[in-house]
Amino acid sequence: MLKELKKDLRAVASKEKAKVLASFFKTGKGDYGEGDVFLGVTVLLSRIIAKKYAKISFGDIKELLDSPIHEERIVALLILVDRYQKGDEASRQKVFRFYLKNLVRVNNWDLVDLSAPQIVGAYLFDAPKKMRTLLMKLATSSDLWARRVAIVSTFYFIRRDEFAPTLDIAKCLLNDKQELIHKSVGWMLREVGKRDFAVLENFLKESSRYKTMPRTMLRYAIERFPESKRKRYLSGII
Repeated sequence: MLKELKKDLRAVASKEKAKVLASFFKTGKGDYGEGDVFLGVTVLLSRIIAKKYAKISFGDIKELLDSPIHEERIVALLILVDRYQKGDEASRQKVFRFYLKNLVRVNNWDLVDLSAPQIVGAYLFDAPKKMRTLLMKLATSSDLWARRVAIVSTFYFIRRDEFAPTLDIAKCLLNDKQELIHKSVGWMLREVGKRDFAVLENFLKESSRYKTMPRTMLRYAIERFPESKRKRYLSGII
């Protein structure tokens, strides 16, 4: 079955799109996506293939995750998300543990974003005693993608109007050196603000945090503010 899955991916691949994706996801030497290889398959087509092979074994999923081919890892993660969402408690726990064990292979921002909220966020929402400990462990990891998993996983909480996990992890990542983390934290803060503007403003104003947080993070966080207010935040005169 795995051989057929890989064949199906290559049947819908595009060399032209592969070149565009390789550039977009920064696969050059020294870049965050160095070594990632693209076939040139859209996420939509990857979803169709993941649905077709939804019942493959965890061994096959592991092989896909270990692949240098980006789209093979996408399909693996899409299958895991589907399996988590459709599974019973035991199945969800198995997927969650498998995901964490193989987290090193969730190694580009799109891979994190399409899987972390639906697996890590969903699991921790139902296991609040484990939530803060695990998210903080991920947020303080030396691995860029583990830190992104920590903040993006909280999207699941935001969608259920629980903002404390996002704010806690955002505080932890305020001094992160990676712009991809600045963007992801700013994105999650913006999502908080879309649901509760006051919560976001309080976070930004507390200890004048908006003045010291990375500029990219602030820009993402206040993107939906009225223009006049956005300019005041950027100028530091709130």
